Amino acid sequence: MNINSNINREAIGLFHSNSSTIESHSSRLLNQHRAQALELLEQLPSPDVKSEAYRYSLFPAERWMRCQKVFAPITCDISTDDIFRCNLPNLHAHLALTLNGFYYAVDAERLQKLPQGVIVGSLAQAAIEYPDLVAKHYNILAPNVSDSLVAINTALVQDGIFVYIPRNVVMEQPIQIINMLQGVEPQFVQYRNLIVLEENSQAHLLVCNHTLSPAAFVSNAVTEIVAAPNAVLNLVLTQNEHNQATHISHTHIDAQSGARVNTHTLSLHGGFIRNNLRIALSGEGAEANAYGLLLADRQQHIDNATLIEHIVPGCTSHELYKGILDEDATGAFCGSIVVHPNAQRTEAYQNCNNLLLTDTASMNAKPQLEIYADDVRCSHGATVGQLDAEAMFYLRSRGISERQAKLLMMFGFAHDVVQHIGIAPLRERIDELVHKRLNGELNRCHTCPINTVQQ
Repeated sequence: MNINSNINREAIGLFHSNSSTIESHSSRLLNQHRAQALELLEQLPSPDVKSEAYRYSLFPAERWMRCQKVFAPITCDISTDDIFRCNLPNLHAHLALTLNGFYYAVDAERLQKLPQGVIVGSLAQAAIEYPDLVAKHYNILAPNVSDSLVAINTALVQDGIFVYIPRNVVMEQPIQIINMLQGVEPQFVQYRNLIVLEENSQAHLLVCNHTLSPAAFVSNAVTEIVAAPNAVLNLVLTQNEHNQATHISHTHIDAQSGARVNTHTLSLHGGFIRNNLRIALSGEGAEANAYGLLLADRQQHIDNATLIEHIVPGCTSHELYKGILDEDATGAFCGSIVVHPNAQRTEAYQNCNNLLLTDTASMNAKPQLEIYADDVRCSHGATVGQLDAEAMFYLRSRGISERQAKLLMMFGFAHDVVQHIGIAPLRERIDELVHKRLNGELNRCHTCPINTVQQ
């Protein structure tokens, strides 16, 4: 029996068995999208290797089947500092937390009303207090038909994070979203994020994913981001979970005319990670810069699937993904750039480079270009190889040990991605975490009290 074939069917059964609980812990606006998602799950293929989209990433369905499906938030009477304190020097971020997919309300405030009209907080609560704003964008950029896991999220999700940056507002302080997983038993967790940047606004958004206990979590997250004309978004997504964790993220971004979107996907640790990134350049002069870094060892698997669509003329995209794989780790990169027929004067560049440190590590790289316009500048490339022997010889001849020479070369390789992070304190901390990871140390922040279990 192919266990993957039962995922969609079980999701449908889960909803019908728990519909009253699911809907009572959510909002009417989110609830009204469930019926379509359930209908599509009857037709959509499950995420298995028979599907081209998941050809190199067999969804760990056995973990899904073993997980508890919890549809109520954890009740706990502890302060934010008791469960999380980032303490990243000079970051001074506005903090928003989720615990097992539900917004963790600090001081019972489910929506933070920040200066200049900025709103940060629970998506379910925002759908109640700002229904017109949420309805305008929710379930639009990430259509259920795009992936059965997106449809499962829409059918079962109850909460997540909502961020709203009004017109002409420039957020100097970053917004930091921390998604935490905690529990004694394995759990299947859904959460949904909606990020809206109005015209001429700017924001830095840092998303951190952590496990607080060693249970075999499966998390399925969907994020929809609207960058209105001339908006600027710097998005950093970090994944630092233990080897029993499965993390699947779907990030869908609409970059309108003159908008500039920079994304950084940093997979520092995790058992099974699949990142789906979709960016639509829908307005003239829009720009997207997508960077990714994966570090994997043991039997970890990390997969990045990207799609950048040039829909209108005069847009630019740059894409750089790098991976370092050790021991028996496996990885995959499938990057597509699609240039639509009317998208003349397109510039699109994609590069994926990977280092294999052992003969048993493996990487599948599949860069793709689909060009339907004739006035374009496009290129793509991918490499999979080992550390440069000549560079190693040069460093050894300068009295540097073999171990230190390898570490220097790997760090320099990874820093090509990290250097593009626009927040200086965060860039320095990520460099530190990467160095620790490459040096074989636990890669959680040394100032973070989270009891992450790296197995």
